[in-house]
Amino acid sequence: MPLSDKRRKAQAPNFSGTEFRVALGMFATGVTIVTARTAEGALVGLTANSFNSVSLDPPLVLWSLARAAASLPAFSTGSHYAIHILSSQQKALAQQFAARGLDRFANVEFEPGVSGAPLLVGAAATFECFNRSRYEEGDHVIFVGEVERCSHRSGASPLLFHGGKFYTEHPL
Repeated sequence: MPLSDKRRKAQAPNFSGTEFRVALGMFATGVTIVTARTAEGALVGLTANSFNSVSLDPPLVLWSLARAAASLPAFSTGSHYAIHILSSQQKALAQQFAARGLDRFANVEFEPGVSGAPLLVGAAATFECFNRSRYEEGDHVIFVGEVERCSHRSGASPLLFHGGKFYTEHPL
């Protein structure tokens, strides 16, 4: 059967969801917080480590969000959001934006971005994005943002996540 045959499907997984999650945890990632403002002006934000560059021309990045996330409607309908690559000093901020049932922006210093998305002070890098496209895949939605503005702090060390724990960089 040719590879282009559209009837071809993946084999059923031979591992549990827990095994898959642990295996994924072996990939060290940076830690980001994605922020936006709803049409009503409410602030939304969450910690995400599913961030990647897509294209240099045009400048595109992607991140993903669980379909079950309470903030999905705000990110799906909004025109802009900001992605912050956290610095090694922002572990507590990452935990705060990952927590449920609290005001994630409580005592958080931020400035309004050009498009209205809150820009967190102290991030290693910030990307202000136009909400270009969304793709529903499995239990997540993949967001592709067209970067309209970006900035970074020279010499800032990133916050890293691996195997369920936070790390800072250690050059080899």
